[in-house]
Amino acid sequence: MKSVNPYLIFNGEAQEAFDFYQSVFGGDVMSVRFADMPGMEDLSDEDQNRLAHVSLHLGSDGQVLMASDATSTREVDQSANASFYVNLEPESAEEAERVFAELSDGGRVIMPLEKSDWAELFAMFADRFGIQWMINYE
Repeated sequence: MKSVNPYLIFNGEAQEAFDFYQSVFGGDVMSVRFADMPGMEDLSDEDQNRLAHVSLHLGSDGQVLMASDATSTREVDQSANASFYVNLEPESAEEAERVFAELSDGGRVIMPLEKSDWAELFAMFADRFGIQWMINYE
């Protein structure tokens, strides 16, 4: 297997979320709106402005965080996010602290960033978009 990368679904917030994620992680963003795709002319103006695909390339080893918006007629139940987390493994304690502070701002902390039995620093939280994250610094 070459890689495993998370693919997130938003209800019209993908652009805002990925602008935010790029401010936290850096990296290059590539995006395509529904309006830019053939065969999407029947979508509402709101849906045509939503992102059909967005990707944020992280680091130098090919990791990618990807997403799209659902159309307004097929929005997702974001409360179902409780079944998964995006796990981050920072390179330093300083990076863990910075990423936790920035990503959790406006969100909901489930477990604060602190020492655990298995990691020097560990945290669980949801960001302001409802996406759940873990930070695991060993």
